[in-house]
This record gives sequence, C-alpha cells and structure tokens, in this order.
Amino acid sequence: MEENMDESQSQKGCKECCERCVGSLPWASLIATILLYMGVALFCGCGHEALSGTVTILQNYFEVIRAPGETLDVFTIIDILKYIIYGLAAGFFVFGVLLLVEGFFTTGAIRDLYGEFKITACGRCLTAFLMFLAYLFFLVWLGVTAFTSLPVFMYFNVWSMCQNTSVVEGANLCLDLRQFGAVTISEERKVCTGSAKFFNMCDSNELDLTFHLFVCALAGAGAAVIAMVHFLMALAANWGYLKDASRMQKYEDIKSKEEQELHDIHSTRSKERLNAYT
Repeated sequence: MEENMDESQSQKGCKECCERCVGSLPWASLIATILLYMGVALFCGCGHEALSGTVTILQNYFEVIRAPGETLDVFTIIDILKYIIYGLAAGFFVFGVLLLVEGFFTTGAIRDLYGEFKITACGRCLTAFLMFLAYLFFLVWLGVTAFTSLPVFMYFNVWSMCQNTSVVEGANLCLDLRQFGAVTISEERKVCTGSAKFFNMCDSNELDLTFHLFVCALAGAGAAVIAMVHFLMALAANWGYLKDASRMQKYEDIKSKEEQELHDIHSTRSKERLNAYT
C-alpha cells in the first residue's frame, strides 16, 4: 500500500514538474522564432541559388560577359545581393535568439513576480527597444518581399512564354535585357521566341528551377514578415504585462511597508503601556 502511494506521489510530482516547465515556455516567442528561422532560411537559401541560376542563364543564353575590373555590372550587383543574403542570415539568427531570450526572461518575470526576480526599468526599456527593432525589421522585410516579387514577375512572364511556345511562335516576341536594366542601352542582348537560344533556354532546367526558387524565396520573405508581426504582438503584450506587474510590485512594496510601520507603532504602544503598568 505504501509503495503504491509513493509511486502515485512520484508520478504526480513528475506531472506537476512537466506542467510547470511547459507553462513557463514563451510559446508566442517560440513560434515566432521558428517561423522567422524557417522564413529566413528559405529566403536566403533559395534566393542564393536563384541568383546563381540567373548568372547561368545570362551567360549561356544571353551571352552576357562579366565586365573587367571593378565596373558595376549585373554580375557585380548579383554578388552584392549574395553578400546581403549572408548578412541577413547571420543578423536574423542573432536577432531571433535575442527575442527568444527576452521571451523567456519576461515569462519568468511575470510568473515569479513575488519571488526573487525583480522587474527593473532596464528590462522594460529593453523590451521597448526590441519592439522598436522588430517594427523596423518588419518594414525591412516588407521591402524585401516587394523587391523579391520583381524577379518572380519577370521569370513568370518568361516561363509563361515557354509554356505557350505554340501560341507565341508566330508573334516574334523578344526578351531584351535592356528593358530590365541588366545591360547598358548600347548593348543588345535579347532572345526572340523563334530562335534556337529561346528553345534551348525553355528546354533547360535552369529557367524552371530558377523561377521556382524565386517563388520559394518570396514565400520565405512573406513568412519572415508574419514572424515579425508575431514578435511585435508578443513584445507589445510582454511590455504591457511588465508595466502592470511593475505597478503591482510597487503597490505591494508600499503596502508591506505601511503594514510594517503599523506593526512597529502597535509594538511601541504596547511596550509603552506595559512600562506604564509596571
């Protein structure tokens, strides 16, 4: 009988411990962090490979050559975009960790309000600063999403032409890189629908793969925007909770101080009465 009671108590203790651990997790920040990492990884990985595929298409089918020296051409711009992708991947990895740690500390501050953890003005200022950064990065990712939609639109047009070659065969349409600003006005780099280069480009895997990679990169940028919105909501809620908890903590401190003063006054009067009686 005693063994069954001990076993039930141990199971109850493990259950309470698990519930305490699960309840102390900042689920909003955790979900937002996972969504942010997935979006950034999808955008950076697919965007990098899509840019490499763009270089291959420009070199093989449009015969664009890299300019000598440090001239700013389309290949240099693509290299700059790749470095920006590297910076985004590293920067938002650190930013996601900071936001997740803030979520853990804020959750602990709320749940352990009357314990050893004290809510300070520094903690509230840090939450407000991270909220400002989250809003700023939300605007940045909105811009990145809008910028990523441009190559998706361009590749969709080319991909649609390749999918409807029988319809556009007699139309004599041409893809001129000068229209997209990829080459200077003096250079003529175009591929027309009736040429062998056009059919070779449509039959190759580079065009289809690059188009779908840009679509995945656009989806990743959209996921990062949603993650920033999640972080903004979580940070705003945490800041409000911390502000209310700080007020409650000040009220409790004043209340305990007044109770201590009343207790001291009562003790002093009791001693005075006892001395007068004796």
